[in-house]
Amino acid sequence: MNDTKRSPRTGYIIISSFLIILISSCHKGDGSYSFETGIVKKGSIINTITATGTIEADTTVLIGTQVSGVIKKIHVDFNSVVKKGQLLAELDTIPLQTQVRQADATLDDSKGEVEFQRATYERYQDLLDKKLVAQADYDQVKYNYRKALSDLKTAQAGYDKAIVNLNYASIYAPINGVVLNRAVDQGQTVAASFNTPNLFTIANDLTQMHVEAAVDEADIGLIRKGQPVDFTVDAYPTETFKGDVRQVRLQPVVTSNVVTYTVIVNAPNPEKKLMPGMTANITVLVQKVDSVLIVPGRALRFTPDAAFLSEYFKNNPPVRGQRSGEQQRQRTPETVGQNNPGSFQPVGQSAKRPDVVWLKSGDSIHRIRVVTGAIDATNAEIKSGLKEGDVVILSMTLANSSSASATTTTRSPFMPQRPGTTRR
Repeated sequence: MNDTKRSPRTGYIIISSFLIILISSCHKGDGSYSFETGIVKKGSIINTITATGTIEADTTVLIGTQVSGVIKKIHVDFNSVVKKGQLLAELDTIPLQTQVRQADATLDDSKGEVEFQRATYERYQDLLDKKLVAQADYDQVKYNYRKALSDLKTAQAGYDKAIVNLNYASIYAPINGVVLNRAVDQGQTVAASFNTPNLFTIANDLTQMHVEAAVDEADIGLIRKGQPVDFTVDAYPTETFKGDVRQVRLQPVVTSNVVTYTVIVNAPNPEKKLMPGMTANITVLVQKVDSVLIVPGRALRFTPDAAFLSEYFKNNPPVRGQRSGEQQRQRTPETVGQNNPGSFQPVGQSAKRPDVVWLKSGDSIHRIRVVTGAIDATNAEIKSGLKEGDVVILSMTLANSSSASATTTTRSPFMPQRPGTTRR
């Protein structure tokens, strides 16, 4: 804290690391104004987007069965590490073996029928050549032979299907991974009539996960593939995990008239701390600009009190003969830009008001145009118009307004008063 000094035109000066409070001697009646200021310095502009999502494995496979039956034996359990082609469970094969035998018997019957119809057809063909049988009898025999061939194909297909169903009684792992869920127990009956019953859930690789985050439609336009992402989970509140945007899905998700889009974020998990189903709070870095001049955003929104400006410029009139650049700094908001039509950039049929800030230099203030760049929640990048170390005004208040309001009280006309007092 620097020493405080009093001068005829300036009150107390309090200097902090970034903000400076200046109490000016400019009066409004019996009061003075207090200015809150900030210093132009170099810093970073950072813009982020936050969202929540769920951690999932990159590849998750639901394993079911295509045949009905009773679970005869289960070879794996929760969290079991399995290899592709490993036997997971077996169904009771007795009913399936019976179906295979029935299909085999039907196939043998069809083969015998084909042999009989072939012999009949060949005999009738010789008799027809000798004109010893009618053409209608020959056609009937020919039809019976072709039908026997068709029945043989049907019987063969039924037998093949029975063999396939018998093979389906043994359930194997389709990928390498970890068993996340086992939905059946030994002895349980599964029915594969209309829907395939899920028996196991296997995740491919838990060292590489991803986050499925729901991003609001107002922010989705800022998301790009490859942007860095930080996220946390409730299980490790003090630890921050790193990732990046992998994919922005186009399919909208509408919930209670709220539109969100699913953003897939890579989530490396070498230590296997992250588990499927955890809730992740993600922060996407959409913009970062380093080592630029910045000012608090409040400086761009500040406009001095009209009464203060009127009295200030009355007591501090612009010096005649100043250069045009200096005149611009001494003009009031009502006069700045009136004599310079090119100072505003037209947008369509209207003019865009340029960004301006008010500088504080000793007891004087002046207005200056600036060119801004990136803006975050608190600061704005200054591309031109200011230099490092300039003092900009953030706000102004009447210094004795609080004390004046504190001494002013409202009395009820119905309350009794002490002798010698008067109502206000």
